[in-house]
Amino acid sequence: MTLRRTLARLGVIAVAGLVSAGLVAVPAQASTSPAGERSLAALLTSDGNTFDHNWYDYDIVTEAVLAVLAAKPSSPVGVLADGSVPLTAFIPNDRAFQVLVRDLTGRWPSTEKKTFEALVGAVGVDAVEAVLLYHVVPGATIRSKDALKADGAKLATALPGAAITVDVKSKWLRLIELKDLDRNDANPWINPRAFDLNKGNKQIAHGITLVLRPLNL
Repeated sequence: MTLRRTLARLGVIAVAGLVSAGLVAVPAQASTSPAGERSLAALLTSDGNTFDHNWYDYDIVTEAVLAVLAAKPSSPVGVLADGSVPLTAFIPNDRAFQVLVRDLTGRWPSTEKKTFEALVGAVGVDAVEAVLLYHVVPGATIRSKDALKADGAKLATALPGAAITVDVKSKWLRLIELKDLDRNDANPWINPRAFDLNKGNKQIAHGITLVLRPLNL
């Protein structure tokens, strides 16, 4: 069975869990009717799903999703594989995870693979799952034009009880800060050059500069 088909089957299980848990909610000023149904999992694995030397793409978050689903096949993270379900994900680049590992362990891993291994080793799969869910807003396709109108909005995430706050610093410069639950660390910004990844589909993503952190990380 191919990786994509495996992810799609896992996604069906996870979507049912999200609906039954009441996690699918539509924030204000969000579009929910784009035509395409390519999933974010398909987007993230389209480059061959390998670590590389580019710290500003999304290999580590891809491997994190796969690691969680391998350990916990019914994880809600699997919703990323069902392109029929609208959602918005804020995805940290590989450098963001390197910064997180430095904060957690005091070490700078020299490669993406070592960064990923250090992350899982430091916090475990359950915490990685929680972090991933904290980056997903289920039930709505929030495009860049929606986000730039959402100053002050609190977005409910797929991590139960955890929200992130949108702080639009400049509509003209397309600068948006995302405020997480951890007040002791710097907040991520949406990369103005990484808006609307997977544009035209129900599942959309925006690249961010740091990892969003729930209180217990």
